[in-house]
Amino acid sequence: MADGEWRNHLEVESEGLMRIRKHASMKVDAMIVADSAHLAKSSDDRSISQLVNIASMPGVVGEAWAMADWHYGYGFPIGGVLATDVNWGDEGGSISPGGVGFDINCGVRMVALECSVDDIPNIDRLAGRLNGRIPSGGSGKGGLDISKRDLDEIISRGSNAMVDLGFAQQEDLKNIESNGALETDEGVSERAMARGLKALGTLGSGNHFLELQTVQSVEEGNPHNLFEGQVVCMIHSGSRGLGHQVCTDHVRTLEDKYRNRDGIWHNDDWGFEIQDRQLAAAPIHSREGQEYLDAMNGAANFAFANRSALTHRLRNALAAEFEVDTRLLYDVSHNIAKIEEHEINGQKCTCTVHRKGATRAMPGQPVLVPGDMGTGSWLLEGKQGNRAFSSSCHGAGRLLSRSEAKKTIDGKALKRDLESKGIRVHANTPNIMSEEAPAAYKDVDEVIALSNSAGLTKPIARMLPLAVIKG
Repeated sequence: MADGEWRNHLEVESEGLMRIRKHASMKVDAMIVADSAHLAKSSDDRSISQLVNIASMPGVVGEAWAMADWHYGYGFPIGGVLATDVNWGDEGGSISPGGVGFDINCGVRMVALECSVDDIPNIDRLAGRLNGRIPSGGSGKGGLDISKRDLDEIISRGSNAMVDLGFAQQEDLKNIESNGALETDEGVSERAMARGLKALGTLGSGNHFLELQTVQSVEEGNPHNLFEGQVVCMIHSGSRGLGHQVCTDHVRTLEDKYRNRDGIWHNDDWGFEIQDRQLAAAPIHSREGQEYLDAMNGAANFAFANRSALTHRLRNALAAEFEVDTRLLYDVSHNIAKIEEHEINGQKCTCTVHRKGATRAMPGQPVLVPGDMGTGSWLLEGKQGNRAFSSSCHGAGRLLSRSEAKKTIDGKALKRDLESKGIRVHANTPNIMSEEAPAAYKDVDEVIALSNSAGLTKPIARMLPLAVIKG
């Protein structure tokens, strides 16, 4: 499919929403949460070409979606949402590791502290303590000391196992997506297990963070009883090397099953055709499809447990500084594929919903959207009638690649600027300040406004950064 051809089929659907009519190999239309101005700012057409490509996936139903924070990814665009019919064909529609990503169940949780910033005896000391007690960076060093048997339990039972191990609170479970555990037979490779054994309770690097924030504003209704000036903590991390290895294992297996003929990738055993080898997929009911789903769920359970472990470390660090009650407001995944019921053209459909850099947003469900370390983050709520398979954006979305940001942004100057604004930043990886600079990201407030206009989510509260721990 010719690059940029999609522009000839682009039209405005409604406020905050644009449609690409199906053409060439597309089986369904593609939807972009954007207006013309927002689309024009996103100069990299490759991500929209990826959106067009996924609209031709075997068994696709409804529409292919790009949330307002879309940008270029592996196979699928980050911010991409795609559903396939589990009853399509002989063995069901496609499930694709590229539609989940390498950091399986990367996600965000928010912990509310029952205090304001004035109640913290020494915020600088607390930020330093958090930096010392929350291991970050790419190495995975500093993880909790667990046994192979503990890890087996975690992969099988997620955050439920963390309660039994003393690293999570029972009352947290009701405020975690899927109650912190997905069904699995533990089909995770030994290599993946080895990478996970030492990494539990570590942030990782890149855009992963732990951030103390203050509630700047609360919308009318306030279902979570937040108050202006309240301190909250946002934690963004995933399945670490374990999830990366699971994705690597299955991407390699599936990509090897495809052959290129005239620019189209074919698997003759399943009758699958895909536009990009990085979209390599298996039928959901095939052996390969079930093996990936099982291993992905195991990695997702590790990610739920990892965010539980990070919360445990947060609570211990807070207790060492002052007495404060905490409650888990919510924990959401934004790299996952889940089997869900949705209505397609008036008919119920059991779908495999891929959300890559996109958050589930069921009606009334909390949605957590971090912005960047220099502006703000949002708490949203899913709207009734959400057409995007009850999905939402997951962040601000990149404008600059990491390499571009590193070339153009002075990280040291940025750190000084943020600290002059009262934002305490502890960054533990070289170049992370440049790569994760506010200028490298879209305007999160614009992303939120577009998501609201498109009928996907509604704003609940906006938070400002106070202290940031980056990998």
